[in-house]
Amino acid sequence: MVFVWQNGDLNEEQTDAVLHNGNVFLAACPGSGKTRALTYKIALELSKLESERHWVVAITYTHRAAEEIAERIERLGVSTDRLWIGTIHSFCLDWIIRPYAIYHDGLANGFRVIDQHETDDILAELCEQSPNFVRPLDCRYYFTTEGFELEGANPNRRAAAAAVLQRYWDRLRDHRQLDFEMILSSAHELIVGNPSISVLLGSLFRYILVDEYQDTKEIQYAIIAAILRASVGNTRTFIVGDPNQAIYGSLGGYAMTQLEFAARAGIELADKSLSNNYRSSEKIVGYFSNYCVFPAVVEAVGKDSEYESLISFDREINHQELDDEIVRLIRYNIETLGISPHEICVVGPQWVQLAAITRRLVAALPEYSFDGPGMAPFSRDQDNIWFKVSRLALTRPEPQMFTRRMRWAGEVLEHFRSVGVDISKTSRRDLLRHCNQIEILVDDGLEYLDLFFDELLLVLGIDIALFPSLGDHRTAFFERSRAQIERLENAGLQAVSNIAMFRRVFATRAGITVSTIHGVKGAEFDCVIAFALLEGMVPHFADPNALDSAKKLLYVISSRPRKNLHLIAEVGRVDGRGEPYETTNILSEHIFGYDLVAAVE
Repeated sequence: MVFVWQNGDLNEEQTDAVLHNGNVFLAACPGSGKTRALTYKIALELSKLESERHWVVAITYTHRAAEEIAERIERLGVSTDRLWIGTIHSFCLDWIIRPYAIYHDGLANGFRVIDQHETDDILAELCEQSPNFVRPLDCRYYFTTEGFELEGANPNRRAAAAAVLQRYWDRLRDHRQLDFEMILSSAHELIVGNPSISVLLGSLFRYILVDEYQDTKEIQYAIIAAILRASVGNTRTFIVGDPNQAIYGSLGGYAMTQLEFAARAGIELADKSLSNNYRSSEKIVGYFSNYCVFPAVVEAVGKDSEYESLISFDREINHQELDDEIVRLIRYNIETLGISPHEICVVGPQWVQLAAITRRLVAALPEYSFDGPGMAPFSRDQDNIWFKVSRLALTRPEPQMFTRRMRWAGEVLEHFRSVGVDISKTSRRDLLRHCNQIEILVDDGLEYLDLFFDELLLVLGIDIALFPSLGDHRTAFFERSRAQIERLENAGLQAVSNIAMFRRVFATRAGITVSTIHGVKGAEFDCVIAFALLEGMVPHFADPNALDSAKKLLYVISSRPRKNLHLIAEVGRVDGRGEPYETTNILSEHIFGYDLVAAVE
């Protein structure tokens, strides 16, 4: 049965995009219901599949987004059995590398994906051996279809960094290992060297949907375009994003134009847009629209559109008084304006500043809890099997979590299957039942997980010694987790290793969120407090496109809140050369009638 939605579920712009019987390139402003449109399009195309061999593929920027979309589709009553949804790295592994590794000289005899922790360790070792002063930071890179690019190395160290990287790649190849960037380059090499792969995938996929296209890398566009071109019209695409939020340029992401992608893929691509903002007040929308790099029409139409927002900007406070000011703003929004703590987000450009300020905020506001991706006390490597198991270990069998935990269980079983474990007699329900019955009575989080993993392997009858990759993943998981706990403890956070802190990672957001600008993209809150809005931080001092990058970062910050926005460019901070930081230029030049926030009585 073809999926039909109720009147009012989608507006005219969303309906026009979802019902378009062809390829769509959809530019969506913040708060425009972009995820809703994407969800309904996936549900519609899933319901129209006529063969068990056909798939709908949705590529998201994060695993979190993939989970959210999959759950929304299931709540619409549409089966997701023929839906593949995940990140581009997972897509390349599942559909290109694992099935066709035999056709790649470097992968034919097996391979293992290493995580960022292992990458950092190897680069640190190689940098120490380098005769030049090269830091691991200088060696961050990404691949294009033409080779590789360094993210932001010091110009004087670029040649030395490239030499270190060459030794790094040689070592990984000698050990049959791939890092995340090599996943993309290997998939592209397979696609280019074996055109039949694209032809076969083009015959299997009825739709490829891409979320957050503005964060997509050139090599990723090339992989998707090759499949679309080879399908000769059998595979269609639905591409969604906002070029004004393209803040991953230093990592290789950029907003390819509709005409450029259409030419690459050899397709006709309808250009559509979503302009209604359902999130923010008219005042907030008017403010963030000032930072558009690409022209866009945005109209506030949501329930908070007429809210009398506060937008403040403080560029005089000294950085030594910053903590007190953020505490004051938090208290004012909660105690005077009635905003819930979990609807407040504190944003900074780098974890260096956030780690320190989080410790002090926790001490200053003991009555409130704090959440944030950087506060997770264990490794969050999404492709590590033991991270996947930890999600089941640390969540309780509650009704509202059943669908999500079932999906997680399926991912765990699929990972076991991919490394050769025979789990043919274990269903997703069986795995959940086994996990729910394991009782571990210890307070230390890592000890709890270690014992839980042992119990699960025992009940499943898996001898980890027979599957080296499982052991490698387990070692990497705990090494990185210990390093993460040490980092948080050094920042002054208390009870980091307690099992209660571990469980909070997967619990519903309950406290004040602390995040980087990049980490907050895609989220929304009633109130956002952003600090360190300083030239050299926003944008980064090494950014070659500083003006546009600053605009996009401010656009992302300013479009997160529904109601109130507080911007701070504190004075007194100095850079590595002892020079004082100044307010981000584009922010200081914006003439606006900012509000004063009264003191809490």
